[in-house]
Amino acid sequence: MAGAGFRHEAYLYAGQEQFLRGTVPFIRDAFAADESVLVVVIREKIDRLRAELGGDVDRVSFLDMREVGRNPACLIPAWHDWVCDQTADGVRVRGVGEPIWVGRAPAEIAECQLHEHLFNLAFADGPGWWLLCLYDTAALDAEVIREARRSHPFVFEGGVHRESAEYETGIELVLFRTPLPEPGVRPEEMTFRTDGLLTVRDAVTRYAVGAELPDPRVTDLVLAVNEVAANSIRHGRGRGILRLWRDEGMLVCEIHDEGHIDQPLVGRKRPTVSQNGGRGLWLVHQLCDLVQIRSSAEAGTVVRMFVSLRS
Repeated sequence: MAGAGFRHEAYLYAGQEQFLRGTVPFIRDAFAADESVLVVVIREKIDRLRAELGGDVDRVSFLDMREVGRNPACLIPAWHDWVCDQTADGVRVRGVGEPIWVGRAPAEIAECQLHEHLFNLAFADGPGWWLLCLYDTAALDAEVIREARRSHPFVFEGGVHRESAEYETGIELVLFRTPLPEPGVRPEEMTFRTDGLLTVRDAVTRYAVGAELPDPRVTDLVLAVNEVAANSIRHGRGRGILRLWRDEGMLVCEIHDEGHIDQPLVGRKRPTVSQNGGRGLWLVHQLCDLVQIRSSAEAGTVVRMFVSLRS
């Protein structure tokens, strides 16, 4: 185990051979140290690792990143649940994850990058463990690789583990306050106030049905938007703006209000039984394929919810 605290490390590799060359020894070192291992990567890479590990494959737990990490905000609670479950019995743990792969949409990549910064905050005071995050330098844009160096305190590159000279602390607050890009199409827009939740639900239902979103997903989306709109009425000075549009196979619903959220981990931690509030945005993350939240005292709060039209 690498030290007593949480070690968040980026593995910068190029291509399949280097992928295996770095991850397989990392996993086998965990076996030698009697550590539990969870690997969260896309299915194709799970298959490659299974073949390479051979008879030891049953000593590793695998999750498909396309399923557990479709919404990157669901990754912190997934890792948190596993780490806490394993370490409760005194077991030491390691993880391997690859949140960004070729084919991720720009909005998904932006949320993955915010997620990587928030990971340091989420596990700063928890049990010690080692997470190796994979980045394919031969396939991903150079800016994605640069951001990986900024979000990880440690980098594994060229066979060497070292501290990242580019790592930046506190940047998660800057990213959380940075406005989202404007949609590439003109959205439908309406303002709602205290008595307007029914109108909001009707507008979302009409738009989603018109976009041929399957009925169960219409229900999920309406419930998610209703939760956010209710928060706007409660915490956003009693009013908000709803915008609706389509973007590359996704139906997007956005709510903007004058409230301010100062906790960038909002909705990314599983609510406790005794917790007072905070369940609404957790539910929104569970219902949508992607959620983007940005908030500042000057610009207010924007919650942008995506549901795939292809599901």
